[in-house]
Amino acid sequence: MKRIAILVFVLAIALPGFEAQARIQFSEYNLPNGLHVILQEDHSTPIVAVSVMYHVGSKNEDPERTGFAHFFEHLLFEGSENIKRGEYMKLVQAAGGQLNANTTQDRTFYYEVLPSNQLELAIWMESERMLHAKIDTSGVETQRKVVKEEKKQRYDNTPYGQLINVVYENAFTKSNYRWTPIGKEQYIDKASLPEFMAFYKKFYVPNNATLVIGGDINPEQAAKLISKYFGDIPKGSQDISRSLPEEPATTAEKRINFYDNIQLPAVVVAYHTPKPGTADYYALDLLSTLLSQGNSSRLQKEIVDKQQKAVNIGATSTGNEDASVILMYAIANMGIKANDLETAMLAEVEKVQKYGVSEAEMKRLMIQTETQLAEQNQKVLGVVTNLATDYTFYGNTGLVNTEFSNYQKVTREDIQRVANKYFTKNNRLIVYYLPKPSKKS
Repeated sequence: MKRIAILVFVLAIALPGFEAQARIQFSEYNLPNGLHVILQEDHSTPIVAVSVMYHVGSKNEDPERTGFAHFFEHLLFEGSENIKRGEYMKLVQAAGGQLNANTTQDRTFYYEVLPSNQLELAIWMESERMLHAKIDTSGVETQRKVVKEEKKQRYDNTPYGQLINVVYENAFTKSNYRWTPIGKEQYIDKASLPEFMAFYKKFYVPNNATLVIGGDINPEQAAKLISKYFGDIPKGSQDISRSLPEEPATTAEKRINFYDNIQLPAVVVAYHTPKPGTADYYALDLLSTLLSQGNSSRLQKEIVDKQQKAVNIGATSTGNEDASVILMYAIANMGIKANDLETAMLAEVEKVQKYGVSEAEMKRLMIQTETQLAEQNQKVLGVVTNLATDYTFYGNTGLVNTEFSNYQKVTREDIQRVANKYFTKNNRLIVYYLPKPSKKS
């Protein structure tokens, strides 16, 4: 979802003719090498955001070399033929900016946010990343240590840190979504320098990327700079197959017990759902909001506040490009057993299946959704991210202005229907995330 400030929504109600969200104006075109360019002009603040979204994530990896996409998120900050090692971040920070990157199963996203007079710097740096990245033994060995340490801190040594990995590993059996971007450290250790180079040459090419620049720009000037720095980068010559192994339909409930160094048990109930962009996906997204978002959500009110069976609870859609799941999760209160928590969670699903959604709840869902859909668009980086996402996954950059209409088409009956269609026993994974048994002396 994308987001909007609640004050704007209130004003939209109070003032006739006031539009809750101004339409985002943009232009787009392709360079001869296949790079898709999106420009969005906004002079409200003197900053620019420059981003490149590569259509490669962990699902594009060899199952025996997982973690490559996330590894490259780190590796491509090592420098280039024209940027010394360790200078990438220093250059941006010295110019008064910030930068970062992130990786999902479906894409890798790099960005810089800088004062608008530093636009050329950011464009040059992203072109260097695409054409002249420094991929050598020194950088690879440095990042092997960095990535393995990140895995230890964020997953191995963090309470419930393995939860999302356990869900994906068991929800998917054939699909490349069966592993998460962090991957397995043994594969990163085994990978050779030529393997990393091959991954770079295949995926980090202009015809597999979307360049989005937003903020305080002159589009004509920006286009000239883009042509100067990206125009001569060769088009990638390798086929990037989008036809990956499909996950077979589930026919029976799957149950997993996973033990970790935690104090309180957790329960996850995950259901396979259609990919984003479909009518049922929007209805299921509203169902997820109904169950989990805010203090008035059904799971919070019933299981945390009233029954006091959980200390934390929620639901979310993974929103993967080709195959998604909606998962409900809860951490049990002291003395509450996992099976009691599961029963309470499934009871809330059954209420939707039997009794549906009230008119008052539906109105609140629409307010919450419109609020969320445009809140990101209050900042230039949020706009740039949404434009890149909408083009990369849907081929429809204009979705940034029209997506709420897809939610408005959903009825109360639709939410009840998808709850009955997808939230079934034969379509679910249940994970009990349990404390490791104490060792006997």
